[in-house]
Amino acid sequence: MPTALITGASGGIGAAFAAELAQRQHNLILVARSEDKLQQLAAQLRQEFNISIEVIVQDLTVAGAANDVFDRVVTAGLTVDLLVNNAGFGDYGIFADRPLAKQVEMLQLNIVALVELSHLFLQEMRARRSGSIINVASIAGFQPMPYLSVYAASKAFVLSFSEALWAENQDCGVRVLALCPGGTESDFFKVAEFPTFLSASSGQKLVPASEVVRDALKALDKNGSNVITGEFSNRIIANLPRFIRANLWLNW
Repeated sequence: MPTALITGASGGIGAAFAAELAQRQHNLILVARSEDKLQQLAAQLRQEFNISIEVIVQDLTVAGAANDVFDRVVTAGLTVDLLVNNAGFGDYGIFADRPLAKQVEMLQLNIVALVELSHLFLQEMRARRSGSIINVASIAGFQPMPYLSVYAASKAFVLSFSEALWAENQDCGVRVLALCPGGTESDFFKVAEFPTFLSASSGQKLVPASEVVRDALKALDKNGSNVITGEFSNRIIANLPRFIRANLWLNW
């Protein structure tokens, strides 16, 4: 039975990955800061699908946290067949007006922890010539986004990094996918502190996290380097900057 490690597993896309993979008879390693939510999810999935679940309570915004997670996995004698780097958050507003500490935490979580976990587990995957990594990026990663400047830049990194790893590991039996969802049912807008009126007036349909996960796993099975999930408009948003000069796009 394969084992999947999922970061940010306490809610949103992370919890949806846990539920879908449990249904597909994967043992799970669930990582997040919220112990209560993790334990509740783990108990539910154990009872429903009779799988083994390891819970690791860890704040990945803390330096060295990724190594702590890896050490816990090794100590438990577990092998990770699928790594889902889902943990991340955004922050809305003018960069100069937003708290610097929150921007640095975002970079630590969205980029540094993701890179560290990818490096630690990828070495084992390459050695045994099997395994998969899904890095959760965003359609925001395809262009600069005022008022989400650090978030969009971090997801551009995840997209570029993941596609490079996809190319590097084609001959190693390891698949790497950048998952690029649009608006998804989660706490993203709340955590990012979007103005209520902006969230309500955006007109964007929020896609169920379970649908995003199924699309991601389907793309992974096809060995795609990235997948844009959700409505067709998400593909337009992602590809529009290729046809419009940057200065026009940013002032559109």
